[in-house]
Amino acid sequence: MTWPPLREELRGIEPYGAPQLDVPVQLNVNENPYGPSPACVADIATSAAEAAVTLNRYPDREFVALRQSLAWYLSRDTPAGIVPEQVWAANGSNEVMLQLLQAFGGPGRTAVSFAPTYSMYPEYARDTNTRWVAGRRADDFSLDLDAARDLVKTEQPSVILLPSPNNPTGTALPPEAVGELCEAAGDGLVVVDEAYGEFRREGVPSALELLPSYRNLVVTRTMSKAFAGAGLRLGYLAAAPEICDAIRVVRLPYHLSAVTQAVALAALRHAPELLGKVDELRAERDALVTWLRAEGYDVADSDANFVLFGRFADRHAVWQGLLDRGVLIRETGPDGWLRVSVGTPDEMAAFRAALSDVNGERA
Repeated sequence: MTWPPLREELRGIEPYGAPQLDVPVQLNVNENPYGPSPACVADIATSAAEAAVTLNRYPDREFVALRQSLAWYLSRDTPAGIVPEQVWAANGSNEVMLQLLQAFGGPGRTAVSFAPTYSMYPEYARDTNTRWVAGRRADDFSLDLDAARDLVKTEQPSVILLPSPNNPTGTALPPEAVGELCEAAGDGLVVVDEAYGEFRREGVPSALELLPSYRNLVVTRTMSKAFAGAGLRLGYLAAAPEICDAIRVVRLPYHLSAVTQAVALAALRHAPELLGKVDELRAERDALVTWLRAEGYDVADSDANFVLFGRFADRHAVWQGLLDRGVLIRETGPDGWLRVSVGTPDEMAAFRAALSDVNGERA
């Protein structure tokens, strides 16, 4: 046996991760460029210190106070409201997704999504020995609903993963598409990943509004993006209480530390402030889309805090040219396309100048 005795299907695979490089303008991992205020930082520090006093004891494994606060926050996006029993949280939406696949995927079961989409989804399936099937999106990256429905009926997946807005394209799903796939899935779960949901354009609803109509619908969110909490690592979901109870079977004991719970609660107390830059980032995103199209690029419509643009005969050369000028973006998505996160006005000006310089050099 080859040492170490790693599972054969994992041999030679590189771990997931975007480049972490020390450059002046970092626009590659869709972070919120605006950090918390001194008042928010002080509240977080005080809350963490108070939690530290009891670190000799295990934390509340049901994180009741946090579920109450998250339910309050999510209720803003649905007239039906959300109750704490419908909420679950974990260390980032990555762990939320993994727990969903642990509970509802596994050997003999199938997970489905539609490419191009988030590159971690097949890894969640792989790690839980769940069969992975990827359908295709339309040329404009929207969901071909007829083809999607046919694939679901053919494969009968236990879990369908539907990011809205989609990563890396920024494409949002219409609610009727979510509803039709919930019906087509039968008893299978339909997971709408709204990691970038707060950045959606005016008039684009959240899938949270559909929860009362479909018991198999799960809507996930994160505090990493709009909440400016990428370093906090707190993801969460809203679903039927029975789904949350099922996840409790596979979660690790005390999976959310006392410090994580305390810091997340402090951040939620400052929700209006932390979300205060969302409108500015939306406006910056829309201005970027307009500029890129005026420069002759193909640009996907975006409801997220990033923009996918192309098309390049050699996208890596463009990516490298930007990096050489101190601007880091993401080489991801379909071949010939690049993704840039939306930053501050100064960061976006630096990106535009660098891209223009690269194109001038390559002309």
